[in-house]
Amino acid sequence: MDLSKEKLVEWYRQMVTIRHFEEAVTDLYRRALMPGLSHLYIGEEAVAVGACAALRPDDWITSTHRGHGHCIAKGGDIKKMMAEIMGKETGYNRGKGGSMHIAESELGILGAFAVVGGGFGPATGAALSAKMRGTDQVAVCFFGDGASNQGSFHENLNLAGLWKLPVVYLCENNLYAISVAQWRSQPIKDIAIRAASYDMPGAVVDGQDVLAVYDAVRESVERARSGEGPTLVECKTYRYTGHGVSDPGTAYRAQEEIDEWKKRDPIILFRERLEGEGIMTEEETQSIEAVVQRSIEEAIEFARKSPFPSLDEIDQHVYA
Repeated sequence: MDLSKEKLVEWYRQMVTIRHFEEAVTDLYRRALMPGLSHLYIGEEAVAVGACAALRPDDWITSTHRGHGHCIAKGGDIKKMMAEIMGKETGYNRGKGGSMHIAESELGILGAFAVVGGGFGPATGAALSAKMRGTDQVAVCFFGDGASNQGSFHENLNLAGLWKLPVVYLCENNLYAISVAQWRSQPIKDIAIRAASYDMPGAVVDGQDVLAVYDAVRESVERARSGEGPTLVECKTYRYTGHGVSDPGTAYRAQEEIDEWKKRDPIILFRERLEGEGIMTEEETQSIEAVVQRSIEEAIEFARKSPFPSLDEIDQHVYA
């Protein structure tokens, strides 16, 4: 691999952080320590980490209701994230956005959107602004297989293809739109073939392989940065949990299917590759696990000790 040990180890740390963060969120929900719901990223860690590794700090992303992994991979502070999820004023959005609306413009996180397909317009608009201002910034729009059936998907890809905008549309195809299997809602197997309708390249990638995701997104980002326009990248991945924390995810999926996908756990695959090639030792991976777990515990403690927003600002920073 033509990548430094430091970079590869950092990717592994990020993936482990996402996994432990989501497991902690599940625990908080079950203990009624967080308001609202959350949609977990467990099983899809390689997509966020591989994609964001191909970006610069001044590039943008738009996220989804399943967005914690994107935020962490783009450099988000897990203490502020945990505080936001628990509704505290020390969170990224002062506790008023919650799990599905974390945003931080300084990190290029234009927002997570609870509405399915809500990130298409902001990502396309950010790319248009880069082109009009003459910068070489790039936007990456994360979305799921269900969102590719929305009208906003087609409208935005049409404009991006027409205007050659610097944007990468990244489909996290985890095979289910809530409980609806992809084959029940689409007559196609690969969503990436829709790229041809808008005169842009389409690529299908193994979403359980962080290096494959990185290579595909890096190539797409370089293409966008050089003025050649957008790309549609489809990452085949899988969520091990249900749609949200309240959904066991077993009523509409066969256990055999879940078990098969867990054999290709992205974290285990990456760890085995790093250890197999002598990049990391078993002791190093265990040390990373321990450090990450402590950081998650510190984030939870930070959030629990933080105050809720004052009632004096109940009408601030919100729109109705």
